[in-house]
Amino acid sequence: MTESRTNLGWGALLDLPVDLPGSGAKHDRLTRALRAAVRSGRLPTDSALPPSRALAADLGCSRWVVTQAYAQLVAEGYLDARVGSATRVRWTPDTAHTTPKFDPAPPAPTRFDLTPGLPDLRAFPRARWGDAVREQTRRISVPDLGFPPPGGHPRLRQVLAEHLHRCRGAAADPDDVMISTGVTDGAARLFRALRTEGITRIAVEDPGWPRLHQAAREAGLTIVAIPVDEHGMRVADLDHDPTIRAVLTTPAHQFPTGVTLTPQRRAALVNWARRADGLVIEDDYDSEFRYDHRPLGAIQGMCPQRVALLGSVSKTLSPALGIGWLLAPPRWCRLLLASGTARSGPPVIDQLAFAQLIRTGGYDRHLRSVRQRYRTRRAALLTALRTQLPTCEITGSAAGLHVLAHLEASADAAEIVTAARPLGLRLVDLRTYQIDHRETANCLVLGYGNLADSVINDAVAVLATAAKDRGGASGTGHRGGRRG
Repeated sequence: MTESRTNLGWGALLDLPVDLPGSGAKHDRLTRALRAAVRSGRLPTDSALPPSRALAADLGCSRWVVTQAYAQLVAEGYLDARVGSATRVRWTPDTAHTTPKFDPAPPAPTRFDLTPGLPDLRAFPRARWGDAVREQTRRISVPDLGFPPPGGHPRLRQVLAEHLHRCRGAAADPDDVMISTGVTDGAARLFRALRTEGITRIAVEDPGWPRLHQAAREAGLTIVAIPVDEHGMRVADLDHDPTIRAVLTTPAHQFPTGVTLTPQRRAALVNWARRADGLVIEDDYDSEFRYDHRPLGAIQGMCPQRVALLGSVSKTLSPALGIGWLLAPPRWCRLLLASGTARSGPPVIDQLAFAQLIRTGGYDRHLRSVRQRYRTRRAALLTALRTQLPTCEITGSAAGLHVLAHLEASADAAEIVTAARPLGLRLVDLRTYQIDHRETANCLVLGYGNLADSVINDAVAVLATAAKDRGGASGTGHRGGRRG
């Protein structure tokens, strides 16, 4: 029976068109084609799919395209991937009208989450935040209970301007600070303003944060990928395309490589903006968390007429608050106010509560507390990786809430992500954030912000098991040096 089901799966996939028609990235098109084959019954329940390498060869695409499609359909419940076994169809049609079939091995719940993007949600200052909200609810004036003022409440804009000047070296005037619901919201406003001004092409770091790339595309901009090396964005490459008039960058702690833009390239970026009459959009990502020395000041302070600074509390407090800010040159502030987008933002009471947290020193105390927590957690993670994955190399600066882990050269990070999921471990590989997929695919982006200290060793043990099963760790020797 198993052999017959396997043949059914292989036979059905031989009918897939090599060019995978439709819109979107190739791995998205393959996902849709496989999903349709399962739903239509061409891929019956329990039939085995070909190994990713074999299907990639048949379709004339990269192996990464197939592993990404398999992983997506495993997450959606159409496929079942188990370590040491073939990927099989687990979806049954008309499940609502049939007797559920006993599954001896249901999908494992997530026990450990090593994906980046979240701070330690257990460290959220509930009491301090609750006190601030209650106090501002009691004290808020009647006019402030109306519609939010354009650009955000003046009290928060004033307090944030002082905070950014003191902590980030920014040249901040309260009139140039605009309150947003987060970095993506602030960036999207700027992207739309760029398009209004006739700027159609924006340079972005590769790899980088896909959500901001998508926001730029939705605003009508064409993104131009600029590679990132060990010194940060290759700023000199901007001169290769004179049509570029805007740049999106994370100089404090580049996501996801973790490198810091060097002083020479910071100066070169400012000089480019002046020559090109362009705008630098500085995403101040993870600037609050540096563990080996004080963080460099924001580039915005070097050239406030050419640089817009984005920030939020998503990595310092919680993304649930939906509070961010945009410090923009006066010209761009006027455009944003005229567009009407500045009228949207977080609730006024929350804005006032956050202003109180900054003004009374509660925000700084919270940052000092979690900074020490993350420093200790990062060290524990590196120790566990050094012990259980000795051939893994960690790169990037000692900062932020994630590290970049290089596995053995023969490893396929996407396959390790898939293998780890049934073991209860969530991972993400570097190619998720790459625009140009020609680079090697043996890197994982390991987030530790929301990982409990007590489970670090167990999480790395599961990672080591998944990596070993997929050829990502030999268990002996040491690969290169470690940075950070």
